[in-house]
Amino acid sequence: MTQNPPTPLLTRKELDTLLGGAARAWLDEALAEAAHSAAHPDTAPSDSYAVPPWELRYAAAGRYCGLEHADSVRALLIIEARTALPALTRLYEQGTAAERRAVLRTLPALDLGATALPLVEDALRTNDTTLVAAAVGPYAGTHLDPHNWRHAVLKCLFTGVPVEAVGQLARRSRGDAELARMLADYAAERIAAGRPVPAGLHRVLALTAPGPAAPAAPTEES
Repeated sequence: MTQNPPTPLLTRKELDTLLGGAARAWLDEALAEAAHSAAHPDTAPSDSYAVPPWELRYAAAGRYCGLEHADSVRALLIIEARTALPALTRLYEQGTAAERRAVLRTLPALDLGATALPLVEDALRTNDTTLVAAAVGPYAGTHLDPHNWRHAVLKCLFTGVPVEAVGQLARRSRGDAELARMLADYAAERIAAGRPVPAGLHRVLALTAPGPAAPAAPTEES
């Protein structure tokens, strides 16, 4: 089943127009706790197994603000808390699939360089299309090495994630002969097996032409 690309994350101002009064009040409190954590990074719960209060809010975002807004709320909390890699990794490793997705979608807004790539690589090893779609976004487009980025493109084709979700698709595809070879091999395997070639493959293959962007090639409908 083909999945739609992730919808853009909402800003705080946009959320305020969509959330009810109780949800806005909850978000105000959650962001205040995240800001306090950022301002006092050396203040930790006395219990070594406890987590900062805002991280509990992170897990509860869908319940209080609605599942459709949870990614945006969680992104705001991560940013407000100025979350460092260890805490971000904890949120990812201990979180549900939805909580992991929010971590991945927030990576481009954080000043982490390439240090969060293990989280992206972990998501790309799954077959959860929501995680794959989040993992191949702008952060991966900037930081994945060519080998792993090409395989991320193929992962989208394997799992039905739209290639539009791939960060920097046009720039990184252009003139990439190795990617073109991999796509052609994959298409040949599908045809030999009597299976349809994903339409997105033709689009990416057209982009691999050197020089200016090539026109889109005809697609085979599944």
